[in-house]
Amino acid sequence: MAGFADVLGHEQTIAHMKKAIELGKVSHAYIINGEKGSGKKLLAGIFAQTLQCQEKGTEPCMHCQSCLQAQSMNQPDIIRVTHEKPNTISVEDIRGQLNGDIQIKPYSSPYKIYIVDEAEKLSPQAQNALLKTIEEPPAYAVILLLTANTGMLLPTILSRCVVLDLKPVPSEKIKKYLMEELELPDYKADVCTAFAQGNVGKAKRLALSDSFSEMMEHAIHLVKYISEMDVSDLTEDLKKIGTYKIDINDYLDLLMVWYRDVLMFKATQDADLLIFKEELGAIRDKAKNSSYEGLECILKALDKAKIRLNANVNFDMVMELLLLTMKEN
Repeated sequence: MAGFADVLGHEQTIAHMKKAIELGKVSHAYIINGEKGSGKKLLAGIFAQTLQCQEKGTEPCMHCQSCLQAQSMNQPDIIRVTHEKPNTISVEDIRGQLNGDIQIKPYSSPYKIYIVDEAEKLSPQAQNALLKTIEEPPAYAVILLLTANTGMLLPTILSRCVVLDLKPVPSEKIKKYLMEELELPDYKADVCTAFAQGNVGKAKRLALSDSFSEMMEHAIHLVKYISEMDVSDLTEDLKKIGTYKIDINDYLDLLMVWYRDVLMFKATQDADLLIFKEELGAIRDKAKNSSYEGLECILKALDKAKIRLNANVNFDMVMELLLLTMKEN
């Protein structure tokens, strides 16, 4: 496991954690809030390992017995709460793994730390059960709730926890990481960084994904030639897009970045501002043959498509309407 010094970005959150350790003012309950891939589990793991480290510093020493146990996920006083139901953390999960265990003193450490990932999935009953423990915890207890949506947590839980919001990591740091650590070429690093929108985990996932490269090729082919396609071509493309259903937000983001590139080039004629720099010729042609109003209309249609899909509107209907808007404009 890495230490705080190895984490990309999140300086404010790390500073808060280290200060709390240094001053001996560690809270009994934290909420670490950030989207999937933002580094919640990594930060929670490092924080827990540092709290239990026998060297008692503000970074895990990596060589004491506790650190070695934590690195192999065998530290008995760092408990990761699990759940069998994919979409719910039940009251039984909380009572069995946390409430029923927390009164037992730590085996060999100063703290007993509970990490609850996907805390937005806590049922209302589970949250109420957890609330009783958060209100009157043992002195040695630390509960870390990791969530992508604090809006799903009860206000009473939010008010009793220290909330740490993870901010997007600057693009230049992500690009440097992709090029130096993953040895990505400049062009692909630019694309993955743009799509990650400050999310290091997402940038890494896209960089290592063969399916993302294939999806990008299809999206670029579509936007380059859609104005020349007939109904049968659009139908075939609609079928192909259906195979990307699980990653449809990534696919729509690809389309969105392309059209933003076209809009940017139309306004500035500056190729250095583009994400898809290797597609300069096609972008120049589209910019020349598209109006500002048409490009804005497509970008709005892409936003609407995301909203409709999140609201479970019929997939084929949403995508068909989007493709027609793209073709018309």
